[in-house]
Amino acid sequence: MRDLGQIRSSKARFVERKYLKVLKAPLELRGTLTYVAPGNLEKRTLSPKAETLTVEGDRLTIESAARNEHRTLRLQDYPVLWAFVESIRSTLSGDIQALERFYRIELEGGPLQWRLYLVPRDKEMRAVISLIRIGGSRDRVDRIEVHEANGDRSVMKVYEEHR
Repeated sequence: MRDLGQIRSSKARFVERKYLKVLKAPLELRGTLTYVAPGNLEKRTLSPKAETLTVEGDRLTIESAARNEHRTLRLQDYPVLWAFVESIRSTLSGDIQALERFYRIELEGGPLQWRLYLVPRDKEMRAVISLIRIGGSRDRVDRIEVHEANGDRSVMKVYEEHR
């Protein structure tokens, strides 16, 4: 966590596969991720449809040209969404205290290959997400898995990180 906290900014490509019970094959999304310390995140999905999610402080902005949408939300008004955002933001910033506020944490492995298991503390959050598993090596996150309470899941692989 200390190594992650030393990173001031990073940019990477991602491929995310969403396994939904209502679909026969996973839905695949591709795009870029950008992190700027201490807590700004951007997930820019390029395909199959362009969409940008930006987190700056306590605000989440959603932009989608396909849906002609531009919304800004205060994370504190959406506790489940806020907890999810913090799973990634707090991991990238190495903020174990923030993670512990929202999750029971288990860390496995060593510096060359580690896995962080996050189980939501909040009952409302557990009704949506049962487990978040984040994996990486040293100061780099290379995999984020989200297991939903309904059995759906997503697996995001992160590639070619640039700092």
